[in-house]
Amino acid sequence: MSADVVEIKVRENGPYKVTGPIRLIDADGNVFELPDDGRPVALCRCGASQTKPFCDKSHSRIGFAAAERAVAESEGS
Repeated sequence: MSADVVEIKVRENGPYKVTGPIRLIDADGNVFELPDDGRPVALCRCGASQTKPFCDKSHSRIGFAAAERAVAESEGS
């Protein structure tokens, strides 16, 4: 993957896995300094993490079940 491409992978009933150079800003405007070392970052999607916005694997403990898969825009219109 090119260094200037960001990949966001939705994991089945788990976090968003983000790979690539990103700048992360939370809802309060706090900027998280992330190393640009190629390692992915897991972002919470279940809402139960104690380390938001990062995943702490709470989704497994609470039995998080994601909503249905997204439908392509052309299929949903």
